[in-house]
Amino acid sequence: MSDSAIIDVLIETPEWHRAVPNPDRVARRAATLLDEDMTIVLSCDREVRRLNARHRGIDKPTNVLTFDPPGPGAPGEIVLALETVRREAVAEGKSVADHLAHLVLHGGLHLLGYDHDHPGDAQRMEMEEAWLMHLLGRPNPWKSRQKVVL
Repeated sequence: MSDSAIIDVLIETPEWHRAVPNPDRVARRAATLLDEDMTIVLSCDREVRRLNARHRGIDKPTNVLTFDPPGPGAPGEIVLALETVRREAVAEGKSVADHLAHLVLHGGLHLLGYDHDHPGDAQRMEMEEAWLMHLLGRPNPWKSRQKVVL
């Protein structure tokens, strides 16, 4: 890991501060492991839905969108939708901070050329995400957590 990457975190949706203490630090710390210039935008479902419709033809929000650099020397961009990230974290029994870190890593790996279109590629990407989460001291996102019901 080097300190040469330039990582900008933009918080477009202030509610991120209520969902995750210091969301910019969580995102930046995860991204630093990838040593890749990038801009991380912490946004909302409405904005991600708009971007998803415009760039992918899918008129609904998603948890994370990744955009390759627009040109040489420019950073790639990762955009996250708060409401979807929070909803998924709750459904999966994860903290929103852990899910945020995982999705930043997921988007960053896409910027580095990883993909999950084929089973072998998906497994390779999941293993890398699990290893990077381990380096962050966060739980493996691919191990299901059992909710305890009393």
